[in-house]
This record gives sequence, structure tokens and C-alpha cells, in this order.
Amino acid sequence: MRAVVQRVARASVSVDGVVVGAIGAGVLVLLGVRRGDGAEAATWLARKVASLRIFDDEAGHLERSLLETGGEALVVSQFTLYGDCRKGRRPSWVEAAPPEEAVPMYERFCSDLRAEGVRRVETGRFGASMAVSLVNDGPVTLILEAP
Repeated sequence: MRAVVQRVARASVSVDGVVVGAIGAGVLVLLGVRRGDGAEAATWLARKVASLRIFDDEAGHLERSLLETGGEALVVSQFTLYGDCRKGRRPSWVEAAPPEEAVPMYERFCSDLRAEGVRRVETGRFGASMAVSLVNDGPVTLILEAP
């Protein structure tokens, strides 16, 4: 399981011009599920996202987590995070989990984020063509991979 985590002032995701998920300050998580990822990967990654110290403390240092700030999370599925571009000009999607595997792991990650204490978790629509809008804060962008 792989995630691109961006600290945001606000973010939203739309499908066919209709906003399906929106948050204020917190993180936008672009989430890719790899073939064979299990519940332990979702739980590990959710715990990591919730506890990453990527928010400013009173001194302006990155010392506070999403949990400590009461921030929100917008999680958007993105199978293209497992696109392999090493050969040729067309990415290979062989590492990306098929929808029947990916949907339960995507949902598990979101429920695990809630279980970790993230007060508000919004989502996109799995498999849809989505328009993601965000105001990146910092910018702070990290790439995480579950072991």
C-alpha cells in the first residue's frame, strides 16, 4: 500500500461536477493498493498517517500530528501510484490491485484512520474519474509505503 500525503489548508474531490468529499485543514491522502496488500498494511499506514508530525507547533516546527491538531483527512483512491514506467512509454499496472481486492483495502484504510482518532475522514468515489482540488500548506508532501 502506497500513499502520497499532502498537508492541506483545504481540499475537495468532485465527480461529474458534484463535490463528493471536502475537508478543511488536514491531509489529502492519495492511496494506491498493491496486489496482495492485506489488513495489516492498511492498519500500519493509517496509524502512520494519523501520527506523522507534519504540523507546526507554536514555535513553527513540525512537531504536531493530525491527531494533535484535530485535522481532517480526504482519502482518494489512485491505482496509478503503482504504475511501472521503467520500460517503454506506457505504464504497466500489473502491481496495482484489481478493484475486488483494492476496494476492501481502501475502505479498511479509511475505517482504520477513524479508529486511530481522526475526527473526520472524507473520501472520493472509488474507480470514478475525479477532480481533486487542494490548497497545499507548506508545502508538505510525503510518500509512504507500508512494509
